[in-house]
Amino acid sequence: MRVFIAIDIPEEVRRRIGEFAREMRDRAPHARWVRVDGIHITLKFIGEVPSERVEAIRRALAPVRASEPIRMDFRDAGFFPDERRPRVFWVGIHASPALAELAAAIEQSLEPLGIARESRAFQPHLTLARFERPSTSGDLRRALAEGGKREFGSAVARAFHLYESRIGPGGARYTRLETFVFAPETS
Repeated sequence: MRVFIAIDIPEEVRRRIGEFAREMRDRAPHARWVRVDGIHITLKFIGEVPSERVEAIRRALAPVRASEPIRMDFRDAGFFPDERRPRVFWVGIHASPALAELAAAIEQSLEPLGIARESRAFQPHLTLARFERPSTSGDLRRALAEGGKREFGSAVARAFHLYESRIGPGGARYTRLETFVFAPETS
């Protein structure tokens, strides 16, 4: 099974990002655009594991907590690794410190299972497109510069999910395997 851990985004935020992606798609037709209905905030990509190992992953994730719910603003767009050599086009997530805290707690909980920690620093974002050749992103860079700052909405998260990813025609399909509440409702 191919599995990962993620936080879902609200439908209203997804709708606004979808409108933005449709605007930008014509500016970079050679990019591989993701299906906006499948975007999520990836906390940890685990990859292929035997199905019998999923139960151990579930047990490891069950006690994970953050100090508070995660507050997030979805805004701005840009490129990884940078604008001159883009490989990924993304929407930014400006989050409370609890998001990085949660990602670190997940890494720590999975390490005893032999699941290696991510070597790169955690940078929350939503991937919209990937580039095979950086030279195909010029029109998209110009459109971003002309469009100014973008705002897509806000959210508060209290749960994360373990997903299975199945690659097939038309892209990946995700099945939620389990939900983990990391912060209670506050009154």
